[in-house]
Amino acid sequence: MAAATLVMLGCLLASCASAPARREPGTPLGAAAETKTTPSLIPPVPPEDVPDAVPRVEPRSRYGNPPFYDVFGKRYTVLASSTGYVERGVASWYGPGFHEERTSTGEPYDMFGMTAAHKTLPLPAYVRVTNLQNGRSIVVRVNDRGPFVGNRIIDLSYTAAAKLDMLRNGTAFVEVRAIDPSAPEPVVLAATPSLPPLASPAPLATGLFIQAGAFAKPENAERLAGKLRGGGFGGVFVRESDVAGRKLYRVRIGPVPDVTEFDRVVAALGQAGVSNAHLALD
Repeated sequence: MAAATLVMLGCLLASCASAPARREPGTPLGAAAETKTTPSLIPPVPPEDVPDAVPRVEPRSRYGNPPFYDVFGKRYTVLASSTGYVERGVASWYGPGFHEERTSTGEPYDMFGMTAAHKTLPLPAYVRVTNLQNGRSIVVRVNDRGPFVGNRIIDLSYTAAAKLDMLRNGTAFVEVRAIDPSAPEPVVLAATPSLPPLASPAPLATGLFIQAGAFAKPENAERLAGKLRGGGFGGVFVRESDVAGRKLYRVRIGPVPDVTEFDRVVAALGQAGVSNAHLALD
């Protein structure tokens, strides 16, 4: 174990293309979220009273930004910039098991701060995370790598997850949108209330679906849809949309009621040869 730790620390200092050094080998970031670990430390401030991260221009971190790195046999390429990044998917959170451990930037992890881990955004970065199931919205500073569990796209600190009201379930459908610190942030009407009790804004999305593919030709979309229906998938349909003046035919499944069903269907799609399925809004 000591030898493995030294190797991982050496990789951190050299910014090599390997797994982040913060966790013991075999313990993926996000494991605390997956088991819904109850924090053993008392928050110094109630989560609802903790302000969001304030975006500011920062230099690219010396650590945590290799061109690429490998975890569990999969290669991740770090983005050159966060500009224009938007992704929808499942968020998880990590807590006391990792509190005060080293993050990928070399900073200690503070489960009571407003931070997050992401697989490919340059470090540090600032993102707005919106819970698509209740409309709550927060801003966090990304200073860590992960999560490497399931279909998760971002791993939030305990406080960030609390403000999105996702501690009980451990996961939530979210939108992650990068913020340009040099530009003013637009006003977000569905922001998290600052005083308890935490009210529940109306859901942001009227429907959440799984997109199995998108095609320029309708016959290709119908071919995939027919294959999925024949494979036993229910709720399969093709949605026509206009993108930059061109027709696009999206093959979707749903709506999906929760993360458990989302995980089940995405796993089944992977076994059926569809490897790029992702969350989509109505």
